[in-house]
Amino acid sequence: MEFFFQQLINGFSLGSIYALIAIGYTLVYGVLRLINFAHGDIMMVGVFLGFILINQLGMGFGSGIFLTLLLTGVVGILTYYSAYRPLLEKGAPKISLLITAIGISFFLESLFNVVANLFFGSSYQAFSTPPFFSKMVSVAGVTFTRLSLIVPILTLLILGGILYLLYRTRLGIGIRALAFDIQTVKLMGIDTNRLIMGVFFIGSLLAGLGGVIYATAYPSIDPYMGMLVGLKAFAAAVVGGIGSVTGAVIGGFILGFVEIVIPGFFIEWGGYKDAFAFVLLIFVLLFKPTGIMGIDFERKRF
Repeated sequence: MEFFFQQLINGFSLGSIYALIAIGYTLVYGVLRLINFAHGDIMMVGVFLGFILINQLGMGFGSGIFLTLLLTGVVGILTYYSAYRPLLEKGAPKISLLITAIGISFFLESLFNVVANLFFGSSYQAFSTPPFFSKMVSVAGVTFTRLSLIVPILTLLILGGILYLLYRTRLGIGIRALAFDIQTVKLMGIDTNRLIMGVFFIGSLLAGLGGVIYATAYPSIDPYMGMLVGLKAFAAAVVGGIGSVTGAVIGGFILGFVEIVIPGFFIEWGGYKDAFAFVLLIFVLLFKPTGIMGIDFERKRF
């Protein structure tokens, strides 16, 4: 039981990272019906920005992370304005947006591969973090790091904040209206670009936060780290019910639990742990195609 609870904490910690990134997928999909496959690489950009600010420029950890999150949000906005907005204004089909997202993903990976080789060397870099997060804590025979306990709590607090934003603020009302019928919102004289910009900023900021936490828990970075993590976060969003913020968090927790606990009990399956996320995705979609908290998009948003 002690081993089980230890693996449970580790699973929820990893699942919280997937959940933070999955929220961004859900928000963008809910508004634009777009699977932003560049989202995982925006997470990678956030990690590199944090590495540059903290490791290379010597900023304090707190101020460095705060600036990293803001800059990552700005990267999301720039992605929207430079790539998606022109296509949306021309009424391009969804497949064009999807191909553009994949192109942005490859562009960011190649760009930061060049940056990493020029400035940091070809070897993977360690992401330095305060020892406070890596300090071990033992409770009733269960040993875990402080970060493993902090991350799930932080994710739940962020979930509460996002739900409050969506249902209790004017910005949230605008986002939900935009998700329901973008053309009607435009006819009412509302600047839809500002609302979409807000969605990309929030989603990218959370992706950057998830990336920084991931690099803290697994302290090595590389330009392609966002590909697999991003796909798993997307699987978490679909498992939970893409379009549901709460579902994205639940899907992330489930995915992290499956990825950590199953190899923990069946060591010989450890080499297949990356496949568990997609096996779970297929299994869930076979029985509930809309996901655990799937939404009827004709009646409800988020």
